[in-house]
Amino acid sequence: MRKKVLIIAYYWPPAGGPGVQRWLKFVKYLPDFDIEPIVFVPDNPSYPITDHSLVKEVPEDVKILRLPIKEPYKFAKLFSKKNTATISKGIIPASKKQSLLERLMLFVRGNFFIPDARVGWVKPSTLFLSEFITKHNIENIVTTGPPHSLHLIGLNLKQNFNLRWLADFRDPWTTIGYHKQLKLTQAAQNKHKRLEAKVLETADGIIVTSRVTKLEFEKLTKTPIHVITNGFDTESVANVERDKKFTISHIGSLLSKRNPEILWEVLLELTSSNKTFKADFQLNLVGFVSEDIKNNLIHLGLSDYINDIGYISHKEAITCQNKSQVLLLIEIDSEDTRCIIPGKLFEYMIAQRPILAIGPEGSDVEGILKETQTGSYFNYKAKIALKKTILEYYNVYKNGSLETEALNLHKYHRKELTKTLSQIL
Repeated sequence: MRKKVLIIAYYWPPAGGPGVQRWLKFVKYLPDFDIEPIVFVPDNPSYPITDHSLVKEVPEDVKILRLPIKEPYKFAKLFSKKNTATISKGIIPASKKQSLLERLMLFVRGNFFIPDARVGWVKPSTLFLSEFITKHNIENIVTTGPPHSLHLIGLNLKQNFNLRWLADFRDPWTTIGYHKQLKLTQAAQNKHKRLEAKVLETADGIIVTSRVTKLEFEKLTKTPIHVITNGFDTESVANVERDKKFTISHIGSLLSKRNPEILWEVLLELTSSNKTFKADFQLNLVGFVSEDIKNNLIHLGLSDYINDIGYISHKEAITCQNKSQVLLLIEIDSEDTRCIIPGKLFEYMIAQRPILAIGPEGSDVEGILKETQTGSYFNYKAKIALKKTILEYYNVYKNGSLETEALNLHKYHRKELTKTLSQIL
């Protein structure tokens, strides 16, 4: 008899972006390990990004429970649709460039909706799931956040029932990159920390996506912590013809603080001093890009090299990354972002294209790139080394042999990661 597991999630197809991928893939493969997933999601969510192509990936036989949710972002759109959409995607303008309305929206979001804007869904979800758990004798639940409000649903259910609860943190809680931008009062900050501590102490197990987050949480709790990274699936591999140009492609959101000026300086120097590089080079930006970064690139005189593709479906993104010559991975230069391993890293690795990663010192990303031999990692001070590597990639591209031969990728396949999850369950 299969073990039943209730998975409480916010992001689910047709939601787009990286947040939906993790549990969509776990649900796909859990039955292979004798576990029946039951998924609970909002009925009418206000997703900042949608990708209807992902609906086709939902297993036909999976049981999905839905409950309406009241989204404050829908109400906020009455005041400013553009600002609401931007902030809900995580693209927060630099403080000096925020309008009065943007500052007000961030203050309200940070201090009146704790831990996040979906906190109003906690109470009705607890009531709904309490009935379901009683009726169907559910003994195992998983909550995945952000939004971290969903962990409060797990907390309530754990306190009311004799069940086993795993809390999956795709990102940290109080040290997540945008947390400091929410204009929190001291009282709000303290409440965040109290709720975080209660979740970490009450859950039977914690799942995190990086070694750094595990080390961070181990200072806060004695609850067992397991690392299950994100990964790649079979459809990540696509046989397509490579771009004729020397394309460096960034796929995903580029937030205001995720602005690698060191890279822009190197590209400006190379296009100014190397005529063949200038003729061959193209920078692909795939996904939402903040206006701050776009203006920065224009100001530097790099606009002629930019191919601003915008947001595309996951399937189209896979094709784009497999066509590209070099894949770009950027993270904010902050100690708080050392724990972040972007989901796209693993799909990048299977594309057999060299990865050019720029981020903070001590990041888990650097270790994975070294282990798999799929690219190069640079901190924000390594301008000379970065320029040298780009030129090396370019010269190999001119010879027609720019490709990587990855090692140790198998353990990052979604099915192998689900096997680890099944053992924890």
